[in-house]
Amino acid sequence: MGIRTGEQYLEHLNRSVREVYVNGEKITTDVAEHPALRNNARTFAELFDLQHDPQHQETLTCHSPSSGELVNASFQIPRSEHDLVTRRRAMQVWSDHTNGFLGRSGDYLNSMLTALAAAEEFFDQADPVYGERIRAYHQFVREGDLLMSHTLIPPQVNRSVPASHQGGGHVAARVVEQREDGIVVRGARMLATIAPIADELLVFPSTLLRNSPEDAPYSYAFAVSMDAPGLKLFCRAPLDNSRGGFDEPLASRFDEMDALVVFDDVFVPNSRVFLLGRPDLCNAFYADTGAGALMTHQVVARTTAKTEFYLGLASELAATIDVEQFPHIQEDIAEIITWVEIEKALLRAAEADGALSPDGVFLPKWSTLNAARNWYPRHVSQRLPEIIRKISASGLMALPGEHDFAGDERRSLDAYLQSATGTAEERARLFKLAFDASVSGFAGRETLYEYFFFGDPVRMAAALVAGYDRAPAQERVRRLLAAKPAATRYLVPA
Repeated sequence: MGIRTGEQYLEHLNRSVREVYVNGEKITTDVAEHPALRNNARTFAELFDLQHDPQHQETLTCHSPSSGELVNASFQIPRSEHDLVTRRRAMQVWSDHTNGFLGRSGDYLNSMLTALAAAEEFFDQADPVYGERIRAYHQFVREGDLLMSHTLIPPQVNRSVPASHQGGGHVAARVVEQREDGIVVRGARMLATIAPIADELLVFPSTLLRNSPEDAPYSYAFAVSMDAPGLKLFCRAPLDNSRGGFDEPLASRFDEMDALVVFDDVFVPNSRVFLLGRPDLCNAFYADTGAGALMTHQVVARTTAKTEFYLGLASELAATIDVEQFPHIQEDIAEIITWVEIEKALLRAAEADGALSPDGVFLPKWSTLNAARNWYPRHVSQRLPEIIRKISASGLMALPGEHDFAGDERRSLDAYLQSATGTAEERARLFKLAFDASVSGFAGRETLYEYFFFGDPVRMAAALVAGYDRAPAQERVRRLLAAKPAATRYLVPA
């Protein structure tokens, strides 16, 4: 089949029978028509349509090695630096279209699956059949142009004990039965972003497991269709309040629904089980397969687009109310410019310094990407909305809505809410965007989401320190301490 259109994606989604709960309401069909999901589903439909746009098709697609059909470029296994650059350019098209606000655009998990499909040596450590299954699944998703979600961690019950001890071992999703034809899974996981509007759910390793027998039931990697019997999704409250693009310019497009996933004795056939009962391999799942590197490559491309958006927003706000001449505003905008250029540089450095894996996959340099994924959540994602709030100030609160501009007192708004460069309505539209990017519930979710995107930043920092080769730098210090001062080597004889 190859690349789908947005209409094909929405039709398939509406035909699917699933079990989704939003604000106490049970949804089973026509998911893409529900007010809490409709707008975001259509944003994803736009991404599918871009693959058919003559302006972008060559960048966004490649030919399938099995069918010859056009498929998304994120399914291509990179074999050279050129391939990495090609993948990144495709990612940039989607990221630019969404301004980086879709954390689960299809190319993110496509990248993970692509790395896994090429990691033969890793899966051979358990059983070659797992590698055969993941390659077949990669082909299935690629040829169907399917949209995937994944669920990450056990519910927050008692984080002082491992998943196998939470609720007496009955909370976290676990394998409760192994049959000749597959496994049965019971329990829960979070946090499945876009799961209600996705086609497939990946249930892969996440939290660090102890290499003990009691962790075996929690050690797995598998995939299920979103319409699998017994699979239930409990959604958070929507942040898109159906107020339209004027009042909620970001939430009305990019509110990616997050959900708690409950496995009520869900059967998973063997063909969709990619790892089982190996805590040691689950702990190495992302690092040793290259999945972490290809996923992070996509993330840095996305966050670069997002930072560029905030640069444009900050600059537009400053121009609209004519405050750019003030040094503290210039300092803030300069800060964002610096971040944009750093992110671009990290992307290119990771590509230029990449290397072939033992399986022949050209992976971006992990230490560079690891630095990027530690730096952005702490130092960029939290500051961007803060800068927008600082520039906008009280203008974020003096904001009549779209209906006010259609009312009888429009002339008062035109008189008193004009800006240095435009009309009151233009100013209100811009500041509504600033509000949604820095103050609203949507903005709060984005700030939290980016901060914990890869997990607890403290643990990420610890992992960065543990995995980074600091020996050469330490050796330079030892050499300096051991060397004689220059003054003693150039003494003039008496």
